[in-house]
Amino acid sequence: MKEILITDPAEMIREFNSLPNHYIFRGQANADWHLTSSLERVVGSAWCASAARKYEELSLARFQGRFHLYDRENIEPDSKLAWLAIMQHYGVPTRILDFTESPFVALYFALETYRASSGKDLAVYAIDWTAAMKKSVEFIQGADATFKYTLADIYDNQDHIFDNYINPRAYDIIWITEPRKHNQRLDKQAGSFVISGNRDRKIEDILASPLYNGVDVTKFVLNHDLHAHIFALLMKVNLTGKVLYGDLHGLATSIRMEMDARSSAAWV
Repeated sequence: MKEILITDPAEMIREFNSLPNHYIFRGQANADWHLTSSLERVVGSAWCASAARKYEELSLARFQGRFHLYDRENIEPDSKLAWLAIMQHYGVPTRILDFTESPFVALYFALETYRASSGKDLAVYAIDWTAAMKKSVEFIQGADATFKYTLADIYDNQDHIFDNYINPRAYDIIWITEPRKHNQRLDKQAGSFVISGNRDRKIEDILASPLYNGVDVTKFVLNHDLHAHIFALLMKVNLTGKVLYGDLHGLATSIRMEMDARSSAAWV
């Protein structure tokens, strides 16, 4: 994984704008954190395929069993991928890692839980979606003669492919996807999911495997002094919690982030 240290706001914008549109991004409030799914964090050092499956199946069964009691959108998920997506949406630990098609939305999420007083650097990860998925599709084509999909076919068949080829198997690949039926929040955030095809291996380990040699995976480390500059940039382009969530949670988050930015000596 390539690492680039950013110390200047203009340099940050140049770096992000230089990347083609087929990249996906993830922002994190601490540059020391790895690319780790919420389920990986819950299971911790005991992570293995059986533990991941046990935790996921238990959570899924409980969520599905009670979903009808709390659902207000009246859209029941119709695939395993859709169930995992809505669980992720509401904060249930899953093996999904949230990414977005926008580096600036990723910046927002790097700031959302950030505290200026921590003095920690932030990070935005960038993955070449096209190159990574080309490798993954070619791997499955070589492993399963019944897999007839090409990279161009993926978008319209994402739920079927995940439910029938990715989820049941243990391929040493990463899979980048989103359910056919987006919830409103995922759509607003231009969201996408990264998943390890093999529950026994973590996302970051798969990305570092020889299969993905030559695929651009870049970690942009953003100096902590950029915190207030980033907030000011996001305000100028109207990327706030109010916009990305569209509810009271988003409003409250926007206010909290503004207060944190104003408390910084670097407020601009």
